[in-house]
Amino acid sequence: MRCVIARFPFDLTKSGVLASMKGIKPEQVIGESVIIGRRTYPVKQVGQVITRQDRRDFSAGEVLRAMTQLGFTCRG
Repeated sequence: MRCVIARFPFDLTKSGVLASMKGIKPEQVIGESVIIGRRTYPVKQVGQVITRQDRRDFSAGEVLRAMTQLGFTCRG
């Protein structure tokens, strides 16, 4: 699925996100979160890992929208 995060296009897949987040320890969740596998990650941490961009470059809403479209459970 093609999505735009921080004005850059990304082709994301559910399996690709799962592979990227494998072995990543979740940080403490404050605010929005995404459930990937059996772990709950802060949305900004997920965005940083999958886009390799600084967290200040994108909004949580952009990542939440992309993760929801890929079928992940998101919490506000």
